Amino acid sequence: MHEAVLGIEHPGAYAAATAGTDTTVELWCNDHCDLLHVGGEGGAAVVAHVEDAVGVRERIAEGDERLLITDECLKAREDDPIEATLAAHDCLLVPPLRYAEGRKWCRVLALDSANLTAFYRDVAAEFPVVVESKREVASVRADRPLLTLDSALPDLSPRQREALVTAVEMGYYRIPRDATTAEIADELGVERRTVEEHLRRAENKAVAGLAQYL
Repeated sequence: MHEAVLGIEHPGAYAAATAGTDTTVELWCNDHCDLLHVGGEGGAAVVAHVEDAVGVRERIAEGDERLLITDECLKAREDDPIEATLAAHDCLLVPPLRYAEGRKWCRVLALDSANLTAFYRDVAAEFPVVVESKREVASVRADRPLLTLDSALPDLSPRQREALVTAVEMGYYRIPRDATTAEIADELGVERRTVEEHLRRAENKAVAGLAQYL
């Protein structure tokens, strides 16, 4: 079995809502409505965008995290050629769909790598596509058959991810530390407090995401 995570610049309400923001949207489709997790700064504007597109029936908010149930499924409002292309090449879409940086991020599975390649080829012929990762799924565990680090940490914003990766690369998490938050801030060209806030939020999400699998 083969897997790829692809960022597709396919126009749509949820993707457009995240463009130019640090916000991510994760979607579980239930045919009659969507369950959405909205995380990151700028979430209020994204929620307003969702309300205009499909309506919001219920919501729970805590800080920058929001859980929404929409009035109807986005598929009822927008034509999505991606699903037809998946079916044409015997590929599977692993939920949730993730929207970030103005792109739809799809985790796609195929029994044959040639099918995955054909899916990528056809989608890339219509839309700009970024390949985030690809791998062969060679083994499974009954309680977590498709667990990857990305699926355990799906809602890091691009800036949180950048701050965390830079901190690791510069030795911030070594003992003793090889870098300070001020040095990381200089590397990224932002204020120290901004880096510390991104790291705090990224660390909180990392611990919360991994704890359920320990």
